[in-house]
Amino acid sequence: MLVVLCKGSLFGDDAQEAVDSLFSLRKSTSSPIALTLSSLDKGCTVLQLNSSTCTRMTTSVPTSQSISLHGGSIGRQPEASPATGSTSQYGKNSFEAGSSSRGKEMSRLVLNPIKNHKPESYEDMNLDISSMLLSSLEMHLPSYMLGASRNNKASYMRGILQDYVPPALRYRDQKQKEYREKIMSNYQPLHQELYTIDPVAFFVPAFLKAIKDNTEQSFRSIMSEPAPGIFTFEMLQPRFCELLITEVEHFEKWADRTKLHVMRPNTMNQYGAVLDDFGLQTMLKKLMEDFISPLSKVFYAEVGGSTLDSHHGFIVEYGSHRDVDMEFHVDDSEVTLNVCLGRQFSGGELYFRGMRCDKHLNTMGHSEEIFDYSHVPGCAVLHHGRHRHGARATIAGHRVNLLLWCRRAPQGA
Repeated sequence: MLVVLCKGSLFGDDAQEAVDSLFSLRKSTSSPIALTLSSLDKGCTVLQLNSSTCTRMTTSVPTSQSISLHGGSIGRQPEASPATGSTSQYGKNSFEAGSSSRGKEMSRLVLNPIKNHKPESYEDMNLDISSMLLSSLEMHLPSYMLGASRNNKASYMRGILQDYVPPALRYRDQKQKEYREKIMSNYQPLHQELYTIDPVAFFVPAFLKAIKDNTEQSFRSIMSEPAPGIFTFEMLQPRFCELLITEVEHFEKWADRTKLHVMRPNTMNQYGAVLDDFGLQTMLKKLMEDFISPLSKVFYAEVGGSTLDSHHGFIVEYGSHRDVDMEFHVDDSEVTLNVCLGRQFSGGELYFRGMRCDKHLNTMGHSEEIFDYSHVPGCAVLHHGRHRHGARATIAGHRVNLLLWCRRAPQGA
């Protein structure tokens, strides 16, 4: 039996590669093929493939091969789940066949993509699944589904994908969807100009010129590299920084008035807000694609810097009656942008200690890897997501930072 591990959640833009990898398998062996998909959150899925069809089987038991990275992050982390202890033909884990627990026939997909079929676009549909994923998966629908309406095809594919997600994760995703819908239906932005990117208003002229010239020489002309792989540079206009701070304060006051519990950016920060939650995702997407990806293509090619395709953007706050410091960790990103927005403060320095594999995350840094950085409003730090770092205590005042975790979908199995 051939077992393949695909690194990717089956919800969101980073799912497409996992599904593409699944269906790229060919009849290269006469043995059954089991494909294990790590949800990177909880549980796994095993699919039994024969020459023409795919049948899904799910388990709540986490695969031992799940990726465990990026301490102190959310969104792509595995969580523990208790084993059932029963057995199946696949081993000591208990598997439950697809929809059989609901008395329904298991959904089926065609193993090989349909030739000459042009999939529909699902971009304009308000779905909780990536439109790109649905278009990709449509190529594997059984023939009787190809002529169905777009809504019916989307519903059919969504039903299949839902079974890949463990109940606890489905519940979390549903709550997050309801949370965002409530905000988007009721929250009135304070500074509407923030929601569409305006390069001249947002960025300092030197940064804009470097991006326009788009060469390594132009980038290095505005940057310092105080330690290997860590770049610092002036980036944001003071007015933009102040507008973003006051927009977040406005959102938090609105949430307090409406008794809305604000979902925090990650498992380590108890203060701050996710900017995507109240409508800034389009602006942040443009920020990543047009202004961070060109830098990443040059300086972080080893992690696919030119193929960044998703992000997690948020604000963190430090100081009195807020978070004080940040423990030693790595980020849930390929590339991280960290920009101080301001307010008056003392302390809060970032400290970097180089990159390590998972087994050696807590080892000491070499002398050339040790770097401490003092925040300056409007100035950015750009670094590899796996670069180990932390933040010292903010001992006075109030410090606010913008974080953009830039990610890419898994590149194959």
